[in-house]
Amino acid sequence: MFDTSEFIEESITTLRETIDDVAIIACSGGVDSTVAAVIANQAVGDLLHCVYVDTGFMRKGETEDIEALLAAQGIKNLVTVKAADRYFEALQGVTEPEQKRKVIGELFIRIFEDEQEKVGAKYLVQGTIAPDWIESGGGVRDTIKSHHNVGGLPEDMTLEVVEPLRDLYKDEVRDLARALEINVAERQPFPGPGLAVRTLGELTPERVAVVREACAIVEEEFEAAAADGKMDLPWQYFAALLPVRSVGVHGDVRAYGETIVVRAVQSMDGMSARYSEIPHAILQKISTRITNTVKGAVNRVVYDITHKPPGTIEWE
Repeated sequence: MFDTSEFIEESITTLRETIDDVAIIACSGGVDSTVAAVIANQAVGDLLHCVYVDTGFMRKGETEDIEALLAAQGIKNLVTVKAADRYFEALQGVTEPEQKRKVIGELFIRIFEDEQEKVGAKYLVQGTIAPDWIESGGGVRDTIKSHHNVGGLPEDMTLEVVEPLRDLYKDEVRDLARALEINVAERQPFPGPGLAVRTLGELTPERVAVVREACAIVEEEFEAAAADGKMDLPWQYFAALLPVRSVGVHGDVRAYGETIVVRAVQSMDGMSARYSEIPHAILQKISTRITNTVKGAVNRVVYDITHKPPGTIEWE
């Protein structure tokens, strides 16, 4: 059985032995990076500089929520980098999923190297967990897909990477969050590259805005239905935008729009998953809200009923 107290104590000891100079941690506000940040903060205190990068691929209101969350955890050295313009420029014309992740990973590191120069950091602490490096190859199997904080790291990176959660699975990280009394313990997983991997095809501010709105609608409707006892809340649930245009009708006019896919799964650790059987009435409400809210951009909503394997949870 996983002993959270023992793990936290051993991790703090190891981090103190490893980190002898200024460290930067990549904080996304998710469970993994937040747990890593809190443990590292307990271990090395003021040596830790927490950097949150607003990539332009975040969910609605996420930046403000993350800043408040990290401050509440006693993390003093917190910097928010507004980098949306840099990301959209770097990803212009990039549509291949693996290349997206590589570009995102490289820019991610370059931004941290900029911050490293400002604070003189030697170490980069990351919230990498076991499924991340397993899916990225890990030297023991074929690569399923690169993760922005694993397979996307450039070879000429100057920072030394420290990964205190590397051998843990998602359920164990959630146990740590509960033990540390962090209020993100039950937060659903969100990919490091954010909405960039939920926007299939070309990344533009307009297309990402569509996904942001659709994801917010899916989250609102699922959480409201679960609160009313109409369904169990899935382990992960979101929307993705597909570059598939189909004909639709707006009033009396034929129009072409793209397609939103709704994805919801049940899982323990993210290594395997089964699609969630969502009541049709809830899916219908989501479809109506999405097509009405982003009218003109989307005219079709579909539901993904694929398990993992064969499909991964995220579409890219």
